[in-house]
Amino acid sequence: MAKKKTKFMCRSCGYESPKWMGRCPGCGEWNTMDEEVEIVQKGPRGAFQHSTSILSKAVPINSIETIQEPRVDTDLDELNRVLGGGIVPGSLILIGGDPGIGKSTLLLQVSSLLANKGQRVLYISGEESIRQTKLRAERLGVISDELYIYAETDLGKIHETIAEVKPQLVIADSIQTIHHPEVTSAPGSVSQVRECTAELMRIAKTQNIAIFIVGHVTKDGQIAGPRLLEHMVDTVLYFEGERHHTYRILRSVKNRFGSTNEIAIFEMLQSGLKEVLNPSELFLRERSQGGAGSTVVASMEGTRPILVEIQALVTPSSFNYPKRMATGLDQNRVSLLMAVLEKRMGMLLQAQDAYIKVAGGVKLDEPAIDLAVLMSIVSSYRDLSVGVTDCFIGEVGLTGEVRRVSRIEQRVTEAAKLGFERAFVPSSNLGGWDYPAGIQVVGVETIGDAMKLAFGQS
Repeated sequence: MAKKKTKFMCRSCGYESPKWMGRCPGCGEWNTMDEEVEIVQKGPRGAFQHSTSILSKAVPINSIETIQEPRVDTDLDELNRVLGGGIVPGSLILIGGDPGIGKSTLLLQVSSLLANKGQRVLYISGEESIRQTKLRAERLGVISDELYIYAETDLGKIHETIAEVKPQLVIADSIQTIHHPEVTSAPGSVSQVRECTAELMRIAKTQNIAIFIVGHVTKDGQIAGPRLLEHMVDTVLYFEGERHHTYRILRSVKNRFGSTNEIAIFEMLQSGLKEVLNPSELFLRERSQGGAGSTVVASMEGTRPILVEIQALVTPSSFNYPKRMATGLDQNRVSLLMAVLEKRMGMLLQAQDAYIKVAGGVKLDEPAIDLAVLMSIVSSYRDLSVGVTDCFIGEVGLTGEVRRVSRIEQRVTEAAKLGFERAFVPSSNLGGWDYPAGIQVVGVETIGDAMKLAFGQS
């Protein structure tokens, strides 16, 4: 017997409720509860039916043989790094990003590169017709007989086409437009996204086909749909960047076949996305020489060190409550560092507006950038510029001490490659590694020591 059950689910977070509510209790969003009808199959009392299992029985872990996962080279070194060395056959990869950021462009370029190497690729377009996709392919110079374009949103027909074409790579653009014929809710709803992703995952695992799925994002930058979506897939990639800048950052936040928090940097050109092999040089290309409020930090993004410029503008405030604004880093961190300067160094910043920006639109969130942010604030407040060839690395504590950071050797080596002559690092990081040639490594214990050595005064 089958019984219909009506429930309401939040399209933002997946919260379920037996009745409609104007505001979701899970995420606090308004008007996101959608009605869905679930058909419950009833069987004999106590019966429990389960789908085919992966293993027929439990086995000791020592008796399981391991094999090296094969990788498919995409001919894009940046994308290979983010994926952990290449595409793993049978993996399910989710890529999300703002509209127009370049998700479809990147995947179409990857499709062309793999098709030219003899890999059969099926590009499923749920948002564009085949002629629209063809126009974009001509602009990107995509020409291959092994690349198949299929405009369809019905998952049943998509399954039949995959069985007919027998591709090694499938791209579904996007998961919010695909609908399962046996699910009664509208395309893009929580149930549809969950069921369609589960079916694509089953296809990927059973037929050993690598599948890329494109996911829309909400206004908060999160991938739309239930949070379960990110748990189901093997890899989650976020496409970041500002429309006013030409470069794009592809960030890995989950990867079962490689390290997380790796980034790939591309430059958006008329002919498509181009790899940026030296991102530090790109971010420092337009740095002003000798300007007050500018410092450079060597930040780690996954396993790669990147040199980024941090700019600060501290100016007297005309209001009772000074303004604190940060772009590219946490605003609470800026307030914390300014409080440390006020308490430990006696700097009167309570009447100053502070604007902090990471040049180029990069987002930094690691503690090792604290010293560079603090020095940029001091530089702007005192109108004194730091050395053009100086970079700052270190975490700052509430008592004003400069604390050690990880992978200091890689950071300093990257700074030396770009011609920096002095690197201010925590004293606890000195020793135990070989200093690169051409750069002076200066150890500091407190922010007072850093200010004295950088500006010649305390």
